[in-house]
Amino acid sequence: MKKLILPLLLILGMSFRTTVSRGQEAPAGYFSWGQLPVLPDDHGFAGSFAGVSNNALLVAGGANFPDGRAPWNGGIKQWHDQVWALEKPGGQWKQAGKLPMPLGYGVSATWRDALVCVGGSNKDGHTATAFLLRYTNGQVQTEPLPDLPVTSANASGALDGDILYIAGGTETPSDTTAVKYFWSIDLSRPAGSRQWQILPPFPGPARMLAVAGVQQHHFYLFSGVHTYTLPGEATIRRTFLADAWCYEPGKGWRSVASLPHAAAAAPSPAFTAGQSQLLIFGGDDGRYFEQSSQLKEQHPGFSDDILGYNTITDTWAVTGHMPVQKAGDSVTNPNGSTWAPVTTPTVVWQGQLIIPGGEVRPATRTPRILTATPTQPPSGFRLTDWMVVGLYFLLVVGISVVVSRNMQNTTSDFFLGGGKIPWWAAGLSIFGSKLSALTFIAIPAKAFATDWVYFLNNMMIVVVAPLIVYFYLPYFRKLKLTSVYEYLAIRFSPGVKLLGSFTFLVFQVSRLGIVIYLPALVLSAVTGVNIIICIVATSAITTAYSASGGIEAVIWTEVMQVGVLLGGALLSLVFISHSLDGGFGQVFTEAAAHGKFRLAILQWDITQPVLWVIFVGGFLTQLVTYSSDQVVVQRYLTTSTEKEARQSIYTNALLVIPASLIFFLVGTALWVYFRHHPANLNPHGNTDDVFPWYISQQLPAGLAGLVIAGLFAATMSTISSSMNAIATVITTDFYPLFRPAADDKQRFVFARRMTVILGVLGCGIALYLVSLHNTSIWDQYLKIIGLFGGCLAGMFLAGIFIPKVNARGIITGFTISAVSLYFVQRYTTINFFLYPAVAVVICVVTGYLASLGTGREAAQAV
Repeated sequence: MKKLILPLLLILGMSFRTTVSRGQEAPAGYFSWGQLPVLPDDHGFAGSFAGVSNNALLVAGGANFPDGRAPWNGGIKQWHDQVWALEKPGGQWKQAGKLPMPLGYGVSATWRDALVCVGGSNKDGHTATAFLLRYTNGQVQTEPLPDLPVTSANASGALDGDILYIAGGTETPSDTTAVKYFWSIDLSRPAGSRQWQILPPFPGPARMLAVAGVQQHHFYLFSGVHTYTLPGEATIRRTFLADAWCYEPGKGWRSVASLPHAAAAAPSPAFTAGQSQLLIFGGDDGRYFEQSSQLKEQHPGFSDDILGYNTITDTWAVTGHMPVQKAGDSVTNPNGSTWAPVTTPTVVWQGQLIIPGGEVRPATRTPRILTATPTQPPSGFRLTDWMVVGLYFLLVVGISVVVSRNMQNTTSDFFLGGGKIPWWAAGLSIFGSKLSALTFIAIPAKAFATDWVYFLNNMMIVVVAPLIVYFYLPYFRKLKLTSVYEYLAIRFSPGVKLLGSFTFLVFQVSRLGIVIYLPALVLSAVTGVNIIICIVATSAITTAYSASGGIEAVIWTEVMQVGVLLGGALLSLVFISHSLDGGFGQVFTEAAAHGKFRLAILQWDITQPVLWVIFVGGFLTQLVTYSSDQVVVQRYLTTSTEKEARQSIYTNALLVIPASLIFFLVGTALWVYFRHHPANLNPHGNTDDVFPWYISQQLPAGLAGLVIAGLFAATMSTISSSMNAIATVITTDFYPLFRPAADDKQRFVFARRMTVILGVLGCGIALYLVSLHNTSIWDQYLKIIGLFGGCLAGMFLAGIFIPKVNARGIITGFTISAVSLYFVQRYTTINFFLYPAVAVVICVVTGYLASLGTGREAAQAV
């Protein structure tokens, strides 16, 4: 092993000396740009309404100068009422009807299967009209909505689910100042009961031509133009704003970070990217506004910056540029060039962002339709990274070969390692089996997005460990169990054992595909390797060493994997901090100043992760895991003595403390880093992607490979632990029912074959999830199956602490608890941390009461 570790250290050392952080490289483009067929008008439109209905793209109304003459040349603006429809990207535009009146410069949005049109203006002034357009059989149908409280144009708006928000604008064409109105309407209500709600006005200056956006049910208002006149003057002056505001329902408005520059009249609403980004495309920064009358046709156009706002770090960055391409005759023939337009909506259609027409310079429109398709930059994984990952796999294979050669072909060796596993190895294995790749990713993401409130949940293992050691462990060791559910047969009845075993199997088999699939998604994105190859390779290697070496191979590979996993995370933390000017000090001071180290919410709200909820829920969550989960219990049964089993449990409990500190600190350090390097954050990424994204794009070659090896380690540890535990339960609790005369050799062969079958099954489920492209069905399924975990722990707790509980009573308690928890989860807002508490309490209480009502059936004490 030393011969393998030395080259690994050399490669890492070389990579630190020769490789700079990939964060110093220019950010990659995040969109692939294209164009749809041009609108059927020689000049195009600004201020149009646009949206999607019946899978067709609709562009309606707007205004232009139809004779091609600007106002300074005597041109007169004309408003339009045509509705144009495009049924497919390669098709042709066709007229699908007309608006109720010529109209433009209102707010539009796509709601379900309709285009929402609100407010706007025409030659007669501003309007309060609102309506829906639905495209059916080649024509649009109009459905009226309630009028706005006042007339409005040049406002901004965005849809959050069924709620449409409207902010700012001007009330009449002659107004010298904009307004601060803020309204909402619930479109899901029946047509006769819809009405506009007057909400608190936004802070800051009144404005028109702002950009709206919605992210995670928060409404954002960006930039805009504040209009005013000076005393004694009739000229309306403009101030281009760069401030930004956020409205949270139930809490009101708050200020957020200002834009790098104004982006007035940019296509609105802002594009919602990933789980925490809003992107603004172009806009008028006001740079040439005062010179417009002199520049006229020589006006260079508007900004082409793509500004990205991250709602977690509260920072802005220029994440790219729009595809501006000016031909030599752009002054006289603007339609022959591609510009960054303003005063036009944004639409998401068939996975693309659509920017239809708009104003490209004062008084000049465009008929072009820009499209932007979100793209992911290529993986930053390099040859050195693959060498490190390759060394990791060699270590795994080497350990498996050594262990399998020394293993006796008995079920005791296969399931319990012959009872000769050292306490420290068993402790590390317990830790490794519960720290999955999802945890490796999710804990830093949680700390990045929020704070350290969940940290105390991890710490509850320190409280639970003595309870396991002094009350549960003696029973399990004295009875010489292989499957923990054998205890239920001894304490209650064989039927209760089968219920517990079956519950465990259903949950673990279902979970097996998930813990293969979800990390494979991340590994595929980071390394660039096809997800199917990631799934098959990980499953095959893990199945091979689990089947050949049994629990001993699983434990010793987990010992190595824990070292790789924690080492990779710790080195990442050091590197992130080192990349900041202030190092670790900056991480602590800056994060503390923004409340990122908050440990507790001191309230009594049962729906939130407040302190008491974390304590109660965390305690019982850990109790569920360490008292009734075969994956964990099996490990502290592999030691030679009860004393060593106690030491293994305490080893795991104590290891959780530094490990949790490392992972939470990684997330906090990432938050500080991306506050200072916002352009390096993937705008399309989900929150859970933040650590893998940093690994692939910022860590030096070699170190990135080590951290990805840690991800592989966490994934394989979870898979191998589940497979061995499932095989143990099936062989111990179910196989004898069908082959009662089978000897130990036959059970051993069956267990090995079952491990292989489980590996194939888990791989198959994961590949099926790939074909679905959606895990929501499985997530809901696992939520239902997961309800039984607390019920299972309630059976063990009642068996050990309440002698009067009998078999019939505990089955009744288990059933009522599972059903009750299902309804609690579905129909209440109780925080999920309390689900184990609900399950355990109901199971124990109803089990006890049911036992009292079943007469004098013997309740065995063990």
